[in-house]
Parts: sequence; C-alpha cells; structure tokens
Amino acid sequence: MANTFTQLYIQLVFSPKGREKLIPKLYKEDVHKYITSIVQDENRKHKLLAINCMPDHIHIFVGLNPAQSISNLVSDIKTASSKFIKKQPWMHFNFEWQKGYGAFSYSKSQISSVVKYIMDQEEHHKQKTFKEEYVEFLRKFEIVYDEKYLFEFYET
Repeated sequence: MANTFTQLYIQLVFSPKGREKLIPKLYKEDVHKYITSIVQDENRKHKLLAINCMPDHIHIFVGLNPAQSISNLVSDIKTASSKFIKKQPWMHFNFEWQKGYGAFSYSKSQISSVVKYIMDQEEHHKQKTFKEEYVEFLRKFEIVYDEKYLFEFYET
C-alpha cells in the first residue's frame, strides 16, 4: 500500500493441545523452518525475527505486515504447522495446537532483548514453568485474564 509505513513487532506464544510435550528437541528445527516459510511467504510478507519451539509451547517473534491481522496469521501458522507435524514420522500422536494464543507488542529498541529471551528458552525454563512464564507475560503487559480461559496447564 503506497504511503503506508509501519513498525510492528509482535511476540506470539501458544501451546500444543493439552500442553503436552509433543515436539521433540531433535525435530524442533524442522518445525522452525516450516513455520518460518509460513510467516515469510510472498503473500503474507511478515519478517521472522526469532522462533523457538519448546516441547510444550512455542515463541514466534515477527515484524508484522499490517495487511494481515494477528489472528489470521496465528490461524495460518497453527493450521498449516499442525498438518505438517501430523505427517512427520516422529509424531506418534494426533497433534493440534490449543485454542488461543498470546500476542505481545514491543518497540524497535526491545528487539534484541526479545530475540535473546526467545533464543534462551531452554535455559529460562530450567527455573520457570511455561505456566509461570505465561502468567508473568499477562501481568507484565497488564492484561486482565480469567484463570479458566488460560491454556490447559497440567502439573508435571
């Protein structure tokens, strides 16, 4: 669109249904590559800044193209990547993402710290569960939430 200039940085966070640990570390790069192709395809034109898939959740940091809504982008990612993951020889379960997602916005000056945070997920989760992390995001961004509408969190 001519004369339209934007700078939108969004971190997306979501989890497999039941928050099960279904994405093996050995195969997360395959999932990263596939989701990167969705985010950056020639029709969507978003910019992938960071991605890190943990066994029970994923963080995706994008420079958002405003021609597509966040909810449509998340829907596209979840739909296509679910189909991709289900077809993998390492997936022995019926894979799908949980309903819902977190979307958190950042300024340009925060890009490097958000990228570092996402890339350091393995280290971060040695001290904090995904539920603790997610609730911390909601509080930090002052998002009003009801516990019953959070992801399905099971104690492990």
